[in-house]
Parts: sequence; C-alpha cells; structure tokens
Amino acid sequence: MDTVIKTLDKDNIDEAIIKEASKIIKKGGLVAFPTETVYGLGANALDEIAVKKIFNAKGRPSDNPLIVHISDKEEISSLVEYIPKNAKALMNAFWPGPLTLIFPKSKKVPYVITAGLSSVAIRFPENKIARALIKESGVPIAAPSANISGKPSPTKASHVIEDLKGKIDMILDGGHVKVGLESTVVDVTGDIPMILRPGGITKEMIEEVIGEVLIDPSILSLKTVNFTPKAPGMKYKHYAPQAKVIIVEGNLDKVIISINQFVKEKQAKNLKVGVMATLQTKKYYNADVILSVGDRNNPKTIASNLFDTLRAFDEEKVDIVFSESFSDKEIGLAIMNRLRKSAGYNIINV
Repeated sequence: MDTVIKTLDKDNIDEAIIKEASKIIKKGGLVAFPTETVYGLGANALDEIAVKKIFNAKGRPSDNPLIVHISDKEEISSLVEYIPKNAKALMNAFWPGPLTLIFPKSKKVPYVITAGLSSVAIRFPENKIARALIKESGVPIAAPSANISGKPSPTKASHVIEDLKGKIDMILDGGHVKVGLESTVVDVTGDIPMILRPGGITKEMIEEVIGEVLIDPSILSLKTVNFTPKAPGMKYKHYAPQAKVIIVEGNLDKVIISINQFVKEKQAKNLKVGVMATLQTKKYYNADVILSVGDRNNPKTIASNLFDTLRAFDEEKVDIVFSESFSDKEIGLAIMNRLRKSAGYNIINV
C-alpha cells in the first residue's frame, strides 16, 4: 500500500487536504492524524470492517478497546444511552481537550470498538486538525495511537511513518503534539467517577470540578495485572522501545550513583547502555548515550518528551536503558504510569 503523507498547519488548515483525508475515512480507509495528546490512527467508528483494519495495522489485541473521537459535544447523544451528571460537568470543564469519558454505549456503537463491553470511551479533541477531519468526515472517528502496538506512542509524524508507512492510506503531519501523553480516561458510569488512565487532566483538576474521584488500582500497582481492560492502555505492556528499560527509584543522589554503577556493569558485558536523565542531572552520568527527557522543575516537559526520548534510544541502538524516576504527583502520575509500563515494571529501589 502506498501511504500518502500531507503536511498541515493547524493555524491555517488546507481544506483540500482535509477533504482528501475525509474521503478515505468515508470509504473505510485509515488516516493517521495529530491530536493534542499523541497521533491517532483513525477509521470510521461506525464501520466494523474499517475498525478491524486499525487492529490489523497496529497488531493490536482485540480485547483492547478504542476511543471514539467527536468534533462537537452534540455528536455524543447518538453514541451513548445517557449522560451522567458528573460527565456533563467534566465535559463543560475540559472539552475540547485531553480527557476521555466512558459512558454506557448506545446500540449504534459496534462492539468491535468497545472490545465487547457495554460502555464506550469518547473524546472531543482540542487539536484543530483532528476536529476538522472528524467534522468533514461526518462520522465519529475511532482512533488509538498511530503506532505499532506496544511501542512508544507517536508524538510526531516521523514516528508514524516509521511504524505504519505502507500499512495505512494517509498520514497527516501536523508537527509535534502539545501534551505528549495519551488522554486521561475517566469512567463516569458509577456513582463515584474512576480514573482508568492518568493523563494531562490530573486527578487534582478533576476533583476541583466534581469532588471525589477514585483511581483504578491497576494504575497504582507496580506489577502487571490480568483483567478485562475498560480503557486503552490498562492491561498490556506499552510504550516500550526495543532496548530493555529499567527504572531506578529512590533518593536522587543515590539513584545517580547507582545508575553509574549499573552502567559500568553492563558495559563490562559489552552492552551499549543508555541513561534517561533530566536537565538537572544529565551531566552527572557516564554512559554510551545520555538523553535528557526534560526539566524536573517542569514535569510537563517530561510528559511532552517521554515517548520521543524512548524512541531516540532505539535510534541510538542501545541495548539497555536506565531511567531516573519522577514524582507521582499531578501529571507525574501519568508520566510514571507510562514509564513503568515501558519498563515492563522492571524497577530497582536504591
């Protein structure tokens, strides 16, 4: 398959390119497009055959549900049985934006989207290119991250090209995304809403709007958990580069000393070793490849750069990566959730 690649400016969108992409969606094809979180791989959410193409292109397990994207709040009414009070408050506070809400699904939504569940995950993205594509297509668009399943999610078009060129119809290049981590997923079907996947909209931000919010125990677990996932990214090892990733947790001074010792041990075995550090600590390491993921004093930079940095280690062909750990507070919860999954929960406490 020849994959068409088009570049778009989100502030001056070429309508002809959007029309071309929307025709592909309408005909049951696949289009990768930018959102404010990561790049998504889109298909007509109401076309079961088209949706199955997403799973095939990504190599994605069929029991991993997809998120349905809309271009206007009004489009949700035909996709859900009802809208809970807490959902309305969150929609008003955070839509459009990086927040996915889980509702009781309507009969209109095919079970291939929901992995057989009676609930559906819906998001109204902020990115102008994403919204233009959905609106022009005239249908809700199912879109997981536009990468090979299990690899770090794509934060720029080159990542999508690397993973999916030749497997999908079109890639819309809208530049580097803003948030860098997938959306926060909140289940609003129960009496007390529950966060199923942390993201840029934090627990603290949500509680300011609706009060008490629970966190799914699997997010806080430091090991893999076997269960039926209600939201994307809950069950499987995700976000992993080809290199083995090991997180080193503890007092930062001890972490630095320990990582340098681990690096020496691995280099003695003729392994190429990488270290994922921060602006504040990069200078203290001795390794084959040392990359800064961002500023410890500005965790949003770490969120934005995390997947890009993990992919960069693959470009450097390292065998193993030792990573510092970060605070679990606010957006740090999402950062550590993704980092622990990328490491397959390989964690050393020092």
